[in-house]
Amino acid sequence: MVGKFESNKDLVQELTASGAQRVGKIATLITGTVAEVAREIGEFVTDVIEMREAAAAARHDAAQDRAEAEFVEAGVAETADLDAPLVEDLDAAPELAEPRDKA
Repeated sequence: MVGKFESNKDLVQELTASGAQRVGKIATLITGTVAEVAREIGEFVTDVIEMREAAAAARHDAAQDRAEAEFVEAGVAETADLDAPLVEDLDAAPELAEPRDKA
């Protein structure tokens, strides 16, 4: 027959083991959840960055399209090379900095 002390010891041992296992499972759940939340937030931030970059590229493309349309409407587009440097740029003398005194 098992004595009262041994019976209480076995009860405490089982409760401690059960509690430790449950705490471990809860910690694992929390750790996994925190990792998933961090991953989702990271993906959301990445989406926001990509949308901002796409919007900026779209604005740039729209501005370029408007400028080209205005250029064509002015009637200059048929005779001009849009990628060539301007005549003023070719004729301009380079500006050099004045030497400094080392006094």
